[in-house]
Formats: sequence, structure tokens, C-alpha cells
Amino acid sequence: MRVDVVHRMLVAVGLSAIALFGLGVTTNARGQHEQGRQEDQRDAGQDGTRGRQEEPTTQEPTKQEQHRAEGEQQDLIRQHELRLPQYREVLNQQEGVAEQRAAQLQEQKRNALYRYHREYLAHLVEQRSRLESRDRHEYARDPFFYTPSSYRYHWGGGRVSETNQYGLDLLRQAVNYGYEEGYRAGRADQDDHWPSNYKGCFAYQDANYGYGGFYVDRDDYNYYFREGFRRGYEDGYERRHDYGSVSNGKIAILPTAVAEIIVYELIR
Repeated sequence: MRVDVVHRMLVAVGLSAIALFGLGVTTNARGQHEQGRQEDQRDAGQDGTRGRQEEPTTQEPTKQEQHRAEGEQQDLIRQHELRLPQYREVLNQQEGVAEQRAAQLQEQKRNALYRYHREYLAHLVEQRSRLESRDRHEYARDPFFYTPSSYRYHWGGGRVSETNQYGLDLLRQAVNYGYEEGYRAGRADQDDHWPSNYKGCFAYQDANYGYGGFYVDRDDYNYYFREGFRRGYEDGYERRHDYGSVSNGKIAILPTAVAEIIVYELIR
């Protein structure tokens, strides 16, 4: 009987010791984990005491950190401020020309192209309305104006211009919009049984759809829009897809065609 009691007491004491030892291990592990987490946070700068690095004073800034000089930024802003009212006037004039062209298309009974033409004119009216209602542009918050030029592109028979990623993206947009508009115009002329003539289309002559007066000169934008338009018109008129594709009503130029149109090189 005494042996059994002693045995139970020893078992109880052993279990308690094991429990206390396990608690100590768990507590210590949690403490180490919390300490490690706090150190990781400080190293990452999450608590504001560590992790910060002073701006380099002897090394050149990385490409992402490079900024235009203050004087260059101001010159660029002034150029855009002068460009916008001029562009508004261009849109006003083009609306008048477009209305005259619409009357001609009706007289010629080119019904398909007339419908397309009215849609394009609506785009111009909307663009002008946006420009007139726009408040002063926040140049300081627009990365285009403080990001230096990093690309040089060749266009229009030997002309050369420079821009950054934002300007290059706008040129790609010009090609895309041009292709889509050209495709629609080509299909319309084909539906009207009219001879192929992309240069006779008002949209090709105007080439302002999608341009808001920013980032690149209007002449540059017009050139790339027309390059896309010509290819789109050919595909649309011939009902083929040499330069682009049509899927679920979405008209898009192929990336390979864009690469052939926009020829550029990295300069920094």
C-alpha cells in the first residue's frame, strides 16, 4: 500500500516537472520569436528608428531616382501651357471641317463612312470639352514632368525626338488608336463600294483622336496615329489581319507591328 502511494506521488511530481519545463521552453521560444520580429521590424524601418538610409552623396542616383533639373522642368511646363490653348483652337477648327466633310459624304451617299465619320467627330467634340473643363494641370504630381528623357525615337523621314516612358507610352497609344480608326474607316469604304483611299479619310488627315495636348508634340502624335491608321485601313478594306486582330469586337494592332513603327533607342 505504501509502495503504491509513493509511486503515485513520484508520477505526479514528474508530470509537474515536465509541464513546468515545457512551459519554460514555450515561453522562451515566444520571447525569442518576439525579439526577432521586433529586430526585423527595426531593420526594415517599420518603427521609424532604423532602416532609413541617407541620400547618397558620392554616388550618382539610380535611374528611378533621376529627376529633371528644376529649370528644365519649368521650361517643359511653359511649353505645355502654351501648347494647350493652341490645341483647343485646332480642335475647334477641325470640328468645322468635319461638319463640312459630313455633308459631302451624305451627298455622295457614302452611308457607312458617314456613320463612322459622325462617331469620329463625336470623339473630337468630347476631347475639346474635356480640355475646356479641365482645371489647371497638377504638373508637380505628374511624373512625366520630373522624369528625364530616357528614349530617343526616329520618325518622319529622319526627324529625331527624345522622351521618357510616359511619352513613349503615348506614342504607342497613338499607333493603337490609329489602327483601330483606320480599320473602321477601311471597312466603311469597302461597305460603300468606294475605291480604297486612306489619305482621303478625314480621320487620317486630322489624326488628333486620343491626344490631350500633353507629353509629346502634336506633330509627333499625328505621325504615329497616321502610321497606325494606314495599316488599319488596309486590313479593314481588304478584310484581312496582316497588322492586327479583331476579337469580340475589339480591334487591336499586333505588338510586332507597333515595334516596326516606333523605332527608338535607350539613351540613359
